[in-house]
Amino acid sequence: MDSKIMTALGDRVLSLGPPPAADGPYKHFKLTRDADGVAWLLFDRADSSANTLSSDVMEEFDAALAAIETERPAGLVIRSAKPSGFIAGADVNEFRGASDPKVVETRIRAAHAVVDHLEALKLPTVAVIHGFCLGGGLEVALACQSRIAIDGARFGFPEVMLGLHPGLGGTARFTTLVNPTQSMALMLTGRTIDARRAKVLGLVDSVTQERHVRGAVKDVLFGRLKRAKPGLLTRAANLGPVRGLLAKRMRTETAKAAPREHYPAPYALIDLWETHGGSKAAMLQAEQASFARLMVTPTAQNLIRVFFLREQMKKAAGSGNTIKHVHVIGAGAMGGDIAAWVAGQGLRVSLADMKAEPIAGAVKRAAELYGKIIRKPTEVRDALDRLIPDMDGEGVRNADLIIEAVPEKLELKQKVYAGLEPRMKPGAILATNTSSIPLQDLRTTLRRPERLAGLHFFNPVSRLQLVEVVSHDGNDAQVLKEALEFVGAIDRLPLAVKSSPGFLVNRALTPYMLEAMVMLDEKTDQRLIDAAAEQFGMPMGPIELADQVGLDICLDVGDMLRAKFGDMLPPTPAWLREKVAKGELGRKSGKGFYTWKDGKAEKAPLPETGPRVTDQMIDRLVLPMSNVCVAALREGIVDDGDAVDGAMIFGTGYAPFRGGPLNYARTRGVENIVSSLRALAERFGERFAPDPGWDNFK
Repeated sequence: MDSKIMTALGDRVLSLGPPPAADGPYKHFKLTRDADGVAWLLFDRADSSANTLSSDVMEEFDAALAAIETERPAGLVIRSAKPSGFIAGADVNEFRGASDPKVVETRIRAAHAVVDHLEALKLPTVAVIHGFCLGGGLEVALACQSRIAIDGARFGFPEVMLGLHPGLGGTARFTTLVNPTQSMALMLTGRTIDARRAKVLGLVDSVTQERHVRGAVKDVLFGRLKRAKPGLLTRAANLGPVRGLLAKRMRTETAKAAPREHYPAPYALIDLWETHGGSKAAMLQAEQASFARLMVTPTAQNLIRVFFLREQMKKAAGSGNTIKHVHVIGAGAMGGDIAAWVAGQGLRVSLADMKAEPIAGAVKRAAELYGKIIRKPTEVRDALDRLIPDMDGEGVRNADLIIEAVPEKLELKQKVYAGLEPRMKPGAILATNTSSIPLQDLRTTLRRPERLAGLHFFNPVSRLQLVEVVSHDGNDAQVLKEALEFVGAIDRLPLAVKSSPGFLVNRALTPYMLEAMVMLDEKTDQRLIDAAAEQFGMPMGPIELADQVGLDICLDVGDMLRAKFGDMLPPTPAWLREKVAKGELGRKSGKGFYTWKDGKAEKAPLPETGPRVTDQMIDRLVLPMSNVCVAALREGIVDDGDAVDGAMIFGTGYAPFRGGPLNYARTRGVENIVSSLRALAERFGERFAPDPGWDNFK
């Protein structure tokens, strides 16, 4: 057999030491010993494709460590037997619904004792790490004396994404091993790093290939490999005066991305390190109480809810994608970026347009995107090879899925379909990326309307994870199933919606943006309107968002929705039409409400004296979103309230720590929401009238 193939196969099969006995004493672990007297403890969580740390796993881990202690092997190797990676972190199911910090602290203390037990073993210990090593998994690895990474492993502490900081001793062990300016930055952002970077930082002692694992293990355990030791700078950065200065800088940086009142975890982590970073023992102790306090905050519980919303939406996608070749028509901003994303996810894409320039522009943007998100140059090249410029539209004949992304004009789309349909494969799906035209109107000229579905992506495609999968009354169920599977296969989250003006997300966002225009009409400073939304927790205010989306698109969507929903929506001011007519379209033209430079809106700070954000301003902007979401549920546009919350978070960036617009309503209290909407309706008009759906909302 070719030596290259042998090498590739050798790297795929995990080197797990001698074969364990079939009837070992443990459910989640296997313990064996090799010819050198080295114990291999293999973590293989039962009934799961990935290793996670739950209470029963930790108890069993402790029992295995006790057995190893009495057997006194020459050394201990800890490895995962799962192909997916080392340990993906704690079992997040155990965090849900926590309300008493004392209970959380008791449980975390028990888990700490197990990790401390590992660290205290009087024998050489090494973690061999492949794939993902995250959160609690990295904390277990840090308690070993040495760490060997297999090339391609990824390391990180994603706890901050759940409103927490590391809780199994990671805050103390990581900052004493790796310079706090870097170790704290990783914990504060939740970013992951690869094996090579981990070696540079001193987090791992060596990086090797799977086929060299046994040799590397011997080198580590028998003292032939120099272990990574914290340097002078790391020790200096943990001294009191330096900690104070660094902590101050960390707070300033953190505040730019996450305000303290909404996201307490990063600040709790900085406080913890600033106060106790000089003493590992004190920090290990204080970490437990800090972690327990964070666990019961509304922010953590809502972000944990968002974690499960993502899992639920992934599950809704299903698996078994059969689509291999996608043909995209229209290489403009949306079509070009959809094509680039899909090719980057491993599928073949042909990209067609009437002109060559948009295709060239799309390929250039694709190369920039791949440079940021794909690590290996060879993989960037492969992705670009999969993105095929197709001026003649020949790709239609072989495509399993055709995505139409031409301008939002019914006649134009119907004309495109007339030319497409006779050339499509019998089993192919025709999908439209329309955001405003109901599918009922689009299907009227089709010979096979059952093969038409909507795949509505959001801008920017590479950042927003949601795709609305839109159905109409005459759909073939298999077409929708395949569309959902395709969305899952390109690492996106699908929301099944019935065709209706604006579907879910645009229908919910439009009143938010139009209400901001009404406030402008009332002479409210646009920076103050944006500040109100940001104070609530939105990633950007509605005025800046309108500029980002494009004022022409906002106007089109607003007109289309007002044609259907009338006075349930705020009126569109005449000056907005004039702005669009003058070509002031927002970011893409360089000027809209703000002037844009290098992709950023130029904003002068609000004056110190003058009007401030009020609760009423915030309510005017955000309550209509919750109202529309309830209406969409009542009308059966979407049939799952949790998925509605997920869609608004992953499609619009709706304040994640609030858990979504329906969860926000539940938290605040339905009676309060309804009475607040009634008060707004009396003051500002019927567009705020509470939807009848609130009567049955739970």
